[in-house]
Amino acid sequence: EELARLQVLDAMLTADMGGVLPEQPDSAAFARVLDVGCGTGGWLIEVAKSYPSVKVLIGIDISQTFVEYARTQAEAAQVSDRVEFQVMDALRMLEFPRNFFDLVNQRGGMSWLRTWDWRKLLEEYQRVCRPGGVIRIVEGAWWESNSPALECHSKLFIQALHRAGYFFTPTNDGLSSKLVHLLQQHGLRQVQTKLSPRTYRPGTPEWQRFAENVRLTFRTGLPFLHKWTRVPEDYEQICGQALSEMQQPNFVATWNLLTAWGTVPSRRERSAGTLWGDRS
Repeated sequence: EELARLQVLDAMLTADMGGVLPEQPDSAAFARVLDVGCGTGGWLIEVAKSYPSVKVLIGIDISQTFVEYARTQAEAAQVSDRVEFQVMDALRMLEFPRNFFDLVNQRGGMSWLRTWDWRKLLEEYQRVCRPGGVIRIVEGAWWESNSPALECHSKLFIQALHRAGYFFTPTNDGLSSKLVHLLQQHGLRQVQTKLSPRTYRPGTPEWQRFAENVRLTFRTGLPFLHKWTRVPEDYEQICGQALSEMQQPNFVATWNLLTAWGTVPSRRERSAGTLWGDRS
């Protein structure tokens, strides 16, 4: 079920953002791309299909199951000659040479990346990405809706994410609101953002993907909720009511996706920043 949820979420993110790299004006400059926490591999495979100029595409994930599935998907898409998936724990070390990649991508890190992990990880991203290369992070605020039951479930998840250390604040934008500061604080230059707000209404393809993602989250997220917050005794009833309310004609939900990216400084820029006390 978690594999199925990640497939749905991956397709949902790409569609709702308008493509795999909609904010990058010169994607032809990315000859080598690394996707961290690649999950089922959908984003990297779409990059390979959309940009033939990208010659080396590597995705890493800690899950052997996800990596094996991603490999089969790459073969089915006939891009396995350029796309490679490896089992790797990004929180330990990225097992790649210095200055190897032109683009390091990360989407949906809130499920595995805690607040205290960001510094080391962003340093690793900059180590393996060439000077002038791009570090790209995509995160979403937790969705909001006019469904009382779905809002009840959202509050549970936001509280659990904060208590577990994945959110900086107990708010629906407890991670996305900090992205720009994180990239600037840890040395990236020319940090930019693109906000992709989405609205979901019944009867649309976007709503179908959203509803399926929510339905799977109700089930696969339950162990996480039990670990980090008090789950109401009527949890199943809340979820059932939310699914019912999502079917109503007047249902509406919104989800704000934020892409933040910056360039890796040169050694000279880093030295100048240290000399003049630049910690931005």
